Amino acid sequence: MARPQPPQHPPPVQKLRLHYAKRGPARFASHRDFSRALERALRRAQVPMAYSSGFSPHPRISFGGAAPTGTGSEAEYLELGLAERCDPSRLVDVLTSALPEGFPVLRAVEASGGPLADRLEASEWLIELPGVAPAVLPRLARLLWDAETVEVSRLTKKGERRFDARQAVVRVWAAQDALGIVLRHTEPLVRPDDIFAALRRLAPQEMADADPPRATRLRQGPLVGDAVGDPFEGAT
Repeated sequence: MARPQPPQHPPPVQKLRLHYAKRGPARFASHRDFSRALERALRRAQVPMAYSSGFSPHPRISFGGAAPTGTGSEAEYLELGLAERCDPSRLVDVLTSALPEGFPVLRAVEASGGPLADRLEASEWLIELPGVAPAVLPRLARLLWDAETVEVSRLTKKGERRFDARQAVVRVWAAQDALGIVLRHTEPLVRPDDIFAALRRLAPQEMADADPPRATRLRQGPLVGDAVGDPFEGAT
């Protein structure tokens, strides 16, 4: 006997893109932790989600460039597919109330243009380096900028992976008690801890007493020259 076909759900009638933050202790939540919390919040707020078809339907949620566990962010993005039209400004309020503390929803707009992921080309980070004297930061920025390549390694599920962290650096500067840096989204994605490892290689003496970095993503979006633009602007 042929296996019965699963019910087919209609396509979304509206797609909304959300801009949210990851603040305070929420920085230690993994992407999986947040995605579960989001699904609970959507149910609690009675958001009319559209669902995928198939034997295991799931709400139509598309994430873009989630920040690594342990980092804060003011620039996280996702897209929702809805079964009924909703007021974007109302969704901001009801979802912020339903989500755990530390995950405020900052904006919601109607989806337009191409895929959201195509608009997320780069990130601007603020990387604090505890244990490093602020006077050393300009030298660290120059060393990283002047380097042609800086090979670092990362342990993955498939073993150790080596790659050039310098390839992603678009701009780097000393910003008071931290480093500011714009990183192009490359494959593999260069993360703040990779930049920390690169600095250890370039300046072992200055980085000898450095504690693990504290990083916050300030912006994420299209690369406009050497700056990061707003992914919600110009997507027509």
